[in-house]
This record gives sequence, structure tokens and C-alpha cells, in this order.
Amino acid sequence: MTTIGGAGLIRRRTLLRAGALAVAGAAGLPLSACSPRTDDRLAPVLEGRLSSAHLPGTEPRWRLALPEGAVATVVALHGHGGSLRTWFEPPLGPALAQRLGLAVAAVDGGDSYWHARADGTDAGTMVLEDLLPVLEREGAPVDRVGFTGFSMGGYGALLLATRLPPERVLGVAAMSSALFLSPAETSAGAFDDAADFAEHDVRARVDALRRLPVWMACGADDEFVEANHALAEQLPEAVTVFDEGRHDRAYLEGHWPAGMEFLAGQVGPGRA
Repeated sequence: MTTIGGAGLIRRRTLLRAGALAVAGAAGLPLSACSPRTDDRLAPVLEGRLSSAHLPGTEPRWRLALPEGAVATVVALHGHGGSLRTWFEPPLGPALAQRLGLAVAAVDGGDSYWHARADGTDAGTMVLEDLLPVLEREGAPVDRVGFTGFSMGGYGALLLATRLPPERVLGVAAMSSALFLSPAETSAGAFDDAADFAEHDVRARVDALRRLPVWMACGADDEFVEANHALAEQLPEAVTVFDEGRHDRAYLEGHWPAGMEFLAGQVGPGRA
């Protein structure tokens, strides 16, 4: 069991499961779903803040879409410049959670690419040691955990999945992952230096990834498509989608449901 690592739940509240007209429309819901009444197509959402030694001086927000009878939890990691709102505004996460019977959680992780940095921060360990115990206390099933993400978050999903015992990992669904073929090609701020890149290069962790169910998607006009192809070639058992698309919100929204369905399919025939 992952330890709490000094994390504390600062506050929590239940959110309305149906949003305003623009939010529902953006989520592809019929306009009748815009009423403030509870919408049974959206899982109930809890939220709060963490106190984490891995992100000192901050209180990262978290949200959890928790449908009744959820059988596993998927942690969704945002991209550079993003936040947990990526998955909850519009309410894509609550809608998929309710439909698939999976809890969906997200947390604000900053822009440090979900791994330990020279400044002493480590958003990835915050997820594993601080967020997961809080989700468990809120009732989410964390004995099986899936990881999903977009861009920086896609990279983070692949990385964090290799840090848990394989029997605990439901799988990975990574979209438009911010992957690089060499330290010289990395985005500014993604890694401290060449040694940091080498230590956290997911292509160096293919042995661990080959033991996990992996789903990857990347658009033909995405700046990261070459590096995604390179990783996919090392993971012959992975389900890959290389199709038309750019590195944008439209690609995320168009592909995340399929990635989540892939993760739901890893639960097995016993899933409720």
C-alpha cells in the first residue's frame, strides 16, 4: 500500500453534477442537461486540496469523479500550462466515469513534467504517495490504478505507470505524449539536463511498459509524432492510433473516450 507521505486533506466538497449551458454543450450533452438538477449521466464529483512535501509551498487542487460501484481509478494528468480543469471543465471526466464505471481523478501538478526536479519538487511522487491515499479515503478503489494524460500528461502517464507494481496498474492511455528522441530536442523546462532526461526517458523503460496494457494516440501533424512512433515500435503489443490531427484540445476530446474504454476493458469480465 502506498503511504500517505505527509499529505493532508485540507478540504472537500461535493460539486453539482450538471453545469451551465455552455459547459454541457461543450461536453456534447443535450441542452436539457443544463438544469441545476443532478444529472445521472455524470458521476458525483468530490474536490479538495493536498498538503504535499513533494510540492512545498503549494496546496494542489484535486477532483474525483466517483460513480457508484466504481471498480478501478484512473488518474488523468494534464499537459504543460494546464490543470485539473482539462478533464472536468467541460465535465468529460464525470461523464466517462459514469458511463464506464471507473473513478476519474485529476490534480494540479504544475509544469515540471511529473518527475523529480533539481529544485526539490516532484509532482509524480506527489501523485503516487499523496494523491492516491486521499482518493482511497474518499472511497475510490486504488488497488487497481490506470493512468491517462495529454501532452506532458501523456508522458507522465507512461512514466508513472512504470513506478507501481505491474499487477496494480490497470493500464495506460496516453494521448499526444510529449516524448523526445534526445536531450537536445526537449522542450524548455521539461528536464533539468541530459542526465535528468536519461533518468526519466520512458523509452528506457520499455521493459516495464511491455508488462502493462498500453494505448497510445498521436496525430500526424503533432510535433511529437516521430517520438511517439519510436516508442510504439518498441511496444509491439500496445494498441496505437496514428491518425489525422494536431496537438490540440480537439484531438484530446476526440480520442480520450477511446482511451478510457481501453482502460475499462482491462478490468475484465467481472466488471460491474
